[in-house]
Amino acid sequence: MTKATFRLLVVDDDASIRSGLRQLLEAHGYRVDTAEDGQSALEHITELPPDVVITDLDMPRMSGMELLKELQERDSELQVIVATSAVELSSAITAMRAGAADYITKPIDLEALLVSIERAIEHRDVRIENENLRRQVREKSGDGVEGLLGASPVMQKVYRVARQVAPSRATVLITGESGTGKGELARTIHALSPRADKPFVAVHCASLAETLLESELFGHERGAFTGAERRRIGRFEQANQGTIFLDEIGEIPPSIQVKLLTVLQDRKFERVGGNESVHTDVRILAATHRDLAADVAAGRFREDLYYRLNVVQVEMPPLRMRAGDVLTLAEHFLQRFQLENHKQIAGFSDRAKTKLRTYRWPGNVRELENAIERAVVLCEGTQIDDEHLPRGGNNVQSLDGVEIPGTTMAELEKYAILRTLESVDGSTVRAAEILDISTRTIQYRLHEYGLAKSRNSTKTGSEPPSR
Repeated sequence: MTKATFRLLVVDDDASIRSGLRQLLEAHGYRVDTAEDGQSALEHITELPPDVVITDLDMPRMSGMELLKELQERDSELQVIVATSAVELSSAITAMRAGAADYITKPIDLEALLVSIERAIEHRDVRIENENLRRQVREKSGDGVEGLLGASPVMQKVYRVARQVAPSRATVLITGESGTGKGELARTIHALSPRADKPFVAVHCASLAETLLESELFGHERGAFTGAERRRIGRFEQANQGTIFLDEIGEIPPSIQVKLLTVLQDRKFERVGGNESVHTDVRILAATHRDLAADVAAGRFREDLYYRLNVVQVEMPPLRMRAGDVLTLAEHFLQRFQLENHKQIAGFSDRAKTKLRTYRWPGNVRELENAIERAVVLCEGTQIDDEHLPRGGNNVQSLDGVEIPGTTMAELEKYAILRTLESVDGSTVRAAEILDISTRTIQYRLHEYGLAKSRNSTKTGSEPPSR
């Protein structure tokens, strides 16, 4: 899509700023509308919904913060960028917590604003694409995709691969820790494939003994072993023309690895106790939490089978690597479990949200799902509080909204730099002295944050300073 297809709304009570930004942004190919305050912006949005809103915070009639809250209630997907002075960064931080996509400091640096706009549009497009994927899955299969909810960068990669491999018949190896949603990804790939209206058969390989697993996968003939009173059709035959999902493939014993290799190579097998070849047209998806490459090196897993399975590999990220998706998943599980338990719960308290965001979730999506079900059962009011959640998230200390643990070193560094600059009226020299780092380090970081020019009035170039 070209920039001309995107509509921006600039909201500021200063007519010269409105006019100047409109001219500059239109020169870069955007369609731009303006409004003089929050109230006017709401009236305008009703008639011409924008893709991105750029709003000042300090305005008469309705402030930028009030406008942001109103827009979030109307459409939480609408991207809002707030503008604030360098000495009022606390307001910008509050706006970000309230749902703003980004903030810029005044005087507004055009390059920094353009970067923020591009990021906001990209984020909106990702959210739309993810919702389209979930809708396609629901329409084609009726199955949920709970483990795939979210818009974090690592999940965007998963969505892209799912779309790419779904139309093919290539074997896919899904890796990742237990509870990350490997089974959900397998169902999504099947649901987006040409085989969506055919069977999806899942087998948990680790839950069955060797003799039972072989019969489960390939079936058996009558009299093949004690108790085999009639022929049994195995899972590969049941999945004919559809998809078979072999969960925990790393747990299968060597004897079955040989037989599985034959299926992958020749698309045929023999039932237990039989000598007749059975042909099957099946797409194979497999999953494991093990390091199969290490198992191959140790002689525990056949190398030829590993390469046959690993045509395309997709790694499901652990929940701690997609922290921004936790509340989205929690809200989804809340809606499901309150219906199942016939309760009406409005949402999560601020303390509960902090606990959800800062806990590491070693059990991943499955642990989060169980935690929300437990919270719904225990909750007697209309809001889930931190006391309803597991104790694991109690070891959190908060420093003005920065939770430890739960915050990365990069986030802590950014917090320290921005708060120090705020306290010294934007002086990089004074901030460097306080933080005991060089001014060049601060300038480089500000460039990374998209704030270089607006923070550093002496900097004339657009390239980052050398380290």
